[in-house]
Amino acid sequence: MARTPFGVAQASPPWRTAAAGALLGLAVGTVVFAPASWLAAVISTTSGQRVSLSGAQGSIWQGSSQLALSGGVGSDQAVALPGQIHWQLRPIWAGLRIFVNADCCTRQPLELQASVTGLNAMRLQLGNGQSQWPAGLLAGLGTPWNTVQPQGQLVATSQDVAIEWVPGRISLSGRVQVDALHVSSRLSTLSPMGSYRVTLQGGPEPSLQLATLAGSLQLSGQGQWLGQRLRFHGVASAAPERVEALSNLLNIVGRRDGARSLITVG
Repeated sequence: MARTPFGVAQASPPWRTAAAGALLGLAVGTVVFAPASWLAAVISTTSGQRVSLSGAQGSIWQGSSQLALSGGVGSDQAVALPGQIHWQLRPIWAGLRIFVNADCCTRQPLELQASVTGLNAMRLQLGNGQSQWPAGLLAGLGTPWNTVQPQGQLVATSQDVAIEWVPGRISLSGRVQVDALHVSSRLSTLSPMGSYRVTLQGGPEPSLQLATLAGSLQLSGQGQWLGQRLRFHGVASAAPERVEALSNLLNIVGRRDGARSLITVG
């Protein structure tokens, strides 16, 4: 209601109310019916073009596409996941509940919950579960994976995983285990080279451990995140009768020291 100079209330012109209602309806409709291509554009931009959703169909709330990984801006190599991925987004208080299913790799949908916890603070929680992915997908991440060209299967298991972002700090809780099974590489004639386990354990100083489950290529190491920086030290070596077959790979993965290779990150 508007008021005249004499203080008498005067009704707003009908066209103003109609225009406000139309604008509100347009805004709601835009959000509700936003196409999946909008989500694909956001993911491509925020990932530095490392993750792309090709041929996205549906809406941002429920859709499908093919997922591909690349080395980022300027990269001319991309590796696509077989089949399609499907997603559902459900609004919750101060956040979203997200379900992702991959034709090739998930028996049950992966469940994530993203929520705002404060000013410039967010929390991402991953539901407990297991999924299986082709190791060849890693080649899309660029160096050194595009050189190693790994093949095999990655079995990922998550337990009570949560990531929190607050200004100046990222914290991780829970546990992620990835078993790389029957791994081979274009750098070696030996196939498979072995099977390995990578364990990421959250806490005040999240830790990373690498161990060999079986195989002629022996990998081991451990590391920690100090702030947002990973420091990792590992060793790669070959069984005595397989040194020649694995020599090229040992030269690539780290600094050669006789029959072994020293791996250092950070």
